[in-house]
Amino acid sequence: MPTEPETEYDETLGEKFVFVTGGVMSGLGKGITAASTGRLLANAGFDVTAVKVDPYLNVDAGTMNPFQHGEVYVLKDGGEVDLDLGNYERFLDIDMTSDHNVTTGKVYQSVIEKERAGDYLGKTVQVIPHITDDIKRRVREVAEGSDVCIVEVGGTVGDIEGMPYLEALRQFAHEQDDEDILFVHVTLVPYSKNGEQKTKPTQHSVKELRSIGLQPDVLVGRCDDPLEPKTKEKIALFCDVPTDAVFSNPDVEDIYQVPLVVEDEGLDEYVMGELALTERVLPETRRDNGWRELVTQEQTGSVDIALVGKYGLEDAYISIHEALKHAGLAHNVNVDTEWIHSEGLADGHDGELDGADAVVVPGGFGSRGTEGKIEAIRYARENEVPYLGLCLGFQLAVVEYARDVLGLEGAHSAELDEETPHPVIDILPEQEGIDDMGGTMRLGAHVTEIEEGTVANRIYDDTTATERHRHRYEVNPEYIGDLEAAGLVFSGQSGRRMEILELPDHPYFLGTQFHPEFRSRPTRASPPFVGLLGAALESTDSDAPTGEVEL
Repeated sequence: MPTEPETEYDETLGEKFVFVTGGVMSGLGKGITAASTGRLLANAGFDVTAVKVDPYLNVDAGTMNPFQHGEVYVLKDGGEVDLDLGNYERFLDIDMTSDHNVTTGKVYQSVIEKERAGDYLGKTVQVIPHITDDIKRRVREVAEGSDVCIVEVGGTVGDIEGMPYLEALRQFAHEQDDEDILFVHVTLVPYSKNGEQKTKPTQHSVKELRSIGLQPDVLVGRCDDPLEPKTKEKIALFCDVPTDAVFSNPDVEDIYQVPLVVEDEGLDEYVMGELALTERVLPETRRDNGWRELVTQEQTGSVDIALVGKYGLEDAYISIHEALKHAGLAHNVNVDTEWIHSEGLADGHDGELDGADAVVVPGGFGSRGTEGKIEAIRYARENEVPYLGLCLGFQLAVVEYARDVLGLEGAHSAELDEETPHPVIDILPEQEGIDDMGGTMRLGAHVTEIEEGTVANRIYDDTTATERHRHRYEVNPEYIGDLEAAGLVFSGQSGRRMEILELPDHPYFLGTQFHPEFRSRPTRASPPFVGLLGAALESTDSDAPTGEVEL
């Protein structure tokens, strides 16, 4: 957490805006650059929030394919959003809402609804000013009450989808005082075959940006290694920025080291200077903060985790990867996560799971790969390997138990097999008859009541937990009595719904209907993940110390 202010400061700062755009190619890491900038400003004592702009026509990310777009991240209010908002929540340790994700679908839907209602009094509705005004309104409403609002514009400069947003930014520059707005442009600086850092992609990207009326104040070069002094000078000369406004963002072993890298480059000092921000924490205290200690601590052991899923894309499980890393920070160990394709386990694990200290089965939709996930669950249960099942991983643990312990042949989820004779997982009553897929699941934060004396009670150290959900199906109430009689414990409930399951005679066998990974932070690791790693360390007789790191 940011250090408490040690100097007097002006309480009436007003909102400042940092707009982050990207050039050359997508996937450069401008989201991490933006989040790192926010982290440094938070370390300096400022209240920082963020907005992610996604130029696609989808209203939200809820119906997108994780294999193509990465995971759908769920916010506390049930917003289904781009995974970059997960990075903002983790870096800034804040809870965001769906208002923090602006999409073209949302903007056009709002403008068209107003037009249909006659709100424009017969005027011709156009991109300028009506669409751009709606974009600016959304950004200003999110920024209200904060000191600094980081706004990341998704996509690449030059994309036709992003043009209304860049025009809105151009208008922002005219409406705000110079010291209240800063444009940061992230570009690629590749190597040539002879090992020279090439600036031409950056020059062309900035030229494209300037052609639409935007002049970047800061340039951040994504590169394998730090930018050489001559590279910075050349970029400054041809892009019309001071040399000390050109920064490196080289590759690092872990994304949580990026704030330290750009801090060492002086990005925080430059941004505060340009925005006329007087830091609220003494420089020596700001730089010697808990974040640096947390991400640079020497790790004393390692844990091997088998993540059994069906999407062959790491971004599809990014929050789980990060939650495992956070738990590793809490236990001061390195976490090696190996993705195992669940389709390959359908006929038995054939050694793929051997050597894993723990098994995680994540959420997902559709029947593909589910038999392999069930096989992984059976393996973990029978071989006393620590197990964590998330959402679908929770539901399939019920299916596996019903089949292999209760002996209910053909037991399954009605979502995955409509003809199953034993639908131990069935649709939520309120979900029946729903045709629209977007935004209609059981979404967002809900409270789970936890039974005392259980594993869940121990790891949460509480009798309640508030976690985020994203599902349409639940444990079928008709089978709960038989499952409990056979030894399965439902230790967490939300009304009539089963939320947490566990096996009392297992080293660690836990399933959650919710997604605890969405609330995990580097500074505040998720209890189910911390418990999983603790059990894995105990099962491997590791001498590595345990205990959470606090900031």
